[in-house]
Amino acid sequence: MEDNDTDKVKDNKRGKTMKIKISGHHVEITEGIKQSIENKFAKISKHYPSIMTLNSTITVEPHLQKLEVTTLYEGEKVTVNASDKQLYVAIAKVAKKLQSALAHRKGVLSAKFNNKFEVPQTDLYQSA
Repeated sequence: MEDNDTDKVKDNKRGKTMKIKISGHHVEITEGIKQSIENKFAKISKHYPSIMTLNSTITVEPHLQKLEVTTLYEGEKVTVNASDKQLYVAIAKVAKKLQSALAHRKGVLSAKFNNKFEVPQTDLYQSA
């Protein structure tokens, strides 16, 4: 069992940096894998500048490549998984899933701040 760890930092549009931690279980992290992960998550760094770290774990099983990405967004842990026969396809899948999960979480947070004005039923009938 061999674990490889790599840390990369990407700049986002607000000048903050996002740290991408890449670890591998039963796999060697090559420069191509690092570049692919960094490129896929660069867009997420720009759209969600409050994300400071992404922890990604690559696991290789017979005929299956798995990738799990975990991050903290606005105080909540967001974890997504993807697997495929090819690692680069799994990286693309997990990037898309993370983008979707973060958009969903952002919608939940914005919905909490939108207080709907409710008119009591008795006021409607009394004024008529």
